[in-house]
Amino acid sequence: MMNHHSFSGKGFVSIRNLEYLLEPKSVAVIGASIREGSVGSIVLKNLLGGGFEGPILPVNPKYRAISGILAYSDVQSLPIVPDLAVICTPASVVPEMIAQLADKGTRAAIILSAGLDATSSNGVTLRDAALKAAKPRLMRLLGPNCLGLIRPAAKLNATFSPASVKSGRVAFVTQSGALVTAVLDWANSRQIGFSAFVSLGDSADVDFADIIDYLGSDPKTCAILLYIESIKHARKFMSAARAAARNKPLIVVKSGRSHSGALAARSHTGALAGEDAVYDAAIRRAGMLRVYSLEDLFNAAESLSRGRIPIGERLLIVTNGGGPGVLAADALELAGGQLAGLPESLAVALDKALPANWSRANPIDVIGDADPQRYRKVTDILLAYDSPDTILFIHAPTAVAPSEVVAQELAPLFAKTEKPLLTCWLGGDAGAAARRICGRFGIRSYDTPEDAIDAFMQLVSYRRNQEQLMETPREAESGGRADVSDLHSLFKRVLQDGRDMLTEPEAKQVLQRFGIAVVESKVAADAAAAQRCAREIGYPVVVKVLSRELSHKSDVGGVIVGLKDEQQVQDAIVRIESRVRKLRPDARIDGYLVQSMVERPGAREVIIGTYEDSLFGPVIVFGTGGTAVEVIGDRAIALPPLNEVLAKELVSRTQIAKLLRGYRERPPADCMALYRSLISLSQMVIELDDVIECDINPLLVDADGVIALDARIRISTSRRVPGARLAIRPYPKELEETLRFDGSEIMLRPIRPEDEPAHRTFFEKLSPDDLRFRFFTEFRSMPHTQLAAFTQIDYERQMAFVAIRSEADGTPVTLGVARADSDPDNRLAEFAIVVRSDIKGRGLG
Repeated sequence: MMNHHSFSGKGFVSIRNLEYLLEPKSVAVIGASIREGSVGSIVLKNLLGGGFEGPILPVNPKYRAISGILAYSDVQSLPIVPDLAVICTPASVVPEMIAQLADKGTRAAIILSAGLDATSSNGVTLRDAALKAAKPRLMRLLGPNCLGLIRPAAKLNATFSPASVKSGRVAFVTQSGALVTAVLDWANSRQIGFSAFVSLGDSADVDFADIIDYLGSDPKTCAILLYIESIKHARKFMSAARAAARNKPLIVVKSGRSHSGALAARSHTGALAGEDAVYDAAIRRAGMLRVYSLEDLFNAAESLSRGRIPIGERLLIVTNGGGPGVLAADALELAGGQLAGLPESLAVALDKALPANWSRANPIDVIGDADPQRYRKVTDILLAYDSPDTILFIHAPTAVAPSEVVAQELAPLFAKTEKPLLTCWLGGDAGAAARRICGRFGIRSYDTPEDAIDAFMQLVSYRRNQEQLMETPREAESGGRADVSDLHSLFKRVLQDGRDMLTEPEAKQVLQRFGIAVVESKVAADAAAAQRCAREIGYPVVVKVLSRELSHKSDVGGVIVGLKDEQQVQDAIVRIESRVRKLRPDARIDGYLVQSMVERPGAREVIIGTYEDSLFGPVIVFGTGGTAVEVIGDRAIALPPLNEVLAKELVSRTQIAKLLRGYRERPPADCMALYRSLISLSQMVIELDDVIECDINPLLVDADGVIALDARIRISTSRRVPGARLAIRPYPKELEETLRFDGSEIMLRPIRPEDEPAHRTFFEKLSPDDLRFRFFTEFRSMPHTQLAAFTQIDYERQMAFVAIRSEADGTPVTLGVARADSDPDNRLAEFAIVVRSDIKGRGLG
């Protein structure tokens, strides 16, 4: 199952030789200069000023020494092999410099030069020539057209930015060089430090995924901030992000929030799936947190890297002024948050610390005359109270309780608690002093109630994403792989017919193959045939025009419903022909579709569909359906593959989800049937690489289940590599096999998220010695988070095979597991195998 990854730029994650980029022991500056203001001069000054402790080697034939350091005329003259080279030369000589450095043995280079898209005399771009020169030695390239990188722990400032950087535990990775100096200045003003600051530039080789993979296991980094303009390799990015997000927060600002990606779509689904919405779905699926401004980015970093992540989603507000408390409560409600209730037992405890006229509600108003001792008493009570709620302390400066004095009193208490809490210190200089005190104790502090609420909701969103990342589905993704050989034959005939849109009957044939319920339909060539079909189906019926030129039949009056007898059927066909000739005289009528009139008055019309994004491949769309689907715009997007958990989350992000839960006299809809339909649609796009667009609109959903009334499918006209278009590698069902063991049939297959319950039982069946030999430690029980990590693997970089036997009642039982966890390069892997203790020695291993 291991991939054989080629080097750089091909869409594969690779951290090979990145240690030379981020942890070099020596640095050469190619194009170092004494000319004031030049890139070569600034880079050298930054290396020296940063205190880099290894050899710094200026290379420039014009000088014997630069800044008091011996200079070298060329790369060959260097007395040692530099780990890292920073290239400040004109673009035209960059490939030659890379070739010389590679021959010397250098393993990493930062190309600050721009203009490498220019073509050399042999017709190859300078960029491609540089990559070709680096490849034989696996030399890693950062850039071109970047500002470089800063690694404070290594005392490395290999940039031409005039701003310095403080040491911290947050990494910042950006595509925009123009932002670097502004961000550094802004971060310094807020006392924010970095574990790494990386400017990617054009990402000819090293890109987001490579850096994310490296920093994901970097002990110096507790959170990774990303400024993204575009992603080149979706699967590579998703694989790296999903792995890192399980270890630490990844927070993203994505610029360029356009909808241009949907302009070429010929379906409702494509019109609903904008480029930015797909990025949003990818970020959510990877377990990252998306924010929408640089200020929010750093606020989120501060929130996530300091203190605990909330367990619950409710907020308890403490304030010394009614106004700030109301502002915070309003902001919370508008953001979709929830105030915590105030239990009577807590209110009684607070009665002893507060005046009789205190609010006795949330927000807890400690009254404006509160002194530091009252704050102390209230804080002791709240921190001792057993509750999952997050606490927000808001303080407005008063003469009785100056902010700095209150902060000095409370910060040590806040630092000791395990409760998630935030503080808000209002006011200019007074608030700033209190925030500095809290900062020294690692406490999250904000300038305004609104900022604090934004931070709290970011924490809630992050927790939700993390929970979704590790939630265990109850059902398998698919009951089995459909036989699609005849569908491929169908697609071939359609393309030979000169079209890429399936007719509605053809589309419904595809849906039925994947278990999606469709309304009974028959094709008729003319009015007489339509009448015969109607009699066979039973009245009332619906008649629709069939035409390869008409994707949306209702737009030209091509659908007439509620027909109760033969005369109405004939009249309907006459009306349809007249409308089509008038509105679309170019459209050829191929016949008519007669289908049963589905009368389910309590049903809701939804749309489910798929659309192929140019970067992330197929996406799944769900939302309110009907003819006004684009106008209503109620939709959510997810990346396949889906399981029950992901399908449920997808539905929950729409407005119609509230109606599906039932209200007044309407019973709840059968949402499990809806989830299964979404999973089936996901399985369809996985197995049928030819399908690039699909609309099922409307899909009726009610208490009795789901049924598709209409469907459109568009297929590709070009040959496609199976599975390559998916941003997330799906479950490799082709690796399943059955065999006989110990007198019964067992299945060997890749592990699935749904295996968590059986996996827990499996570990419970292992003896203490077997557990110790497998994990080199002792433990009493396996937590959900660890089981989720074992069962919810990324098939792009991990594999675990389980031996499964089914009990008489169908319950799966895990007998053994063999696992290989590879590095991002898929060169090395940790391998482990364990079988259940009571069946050892029988040959299963």
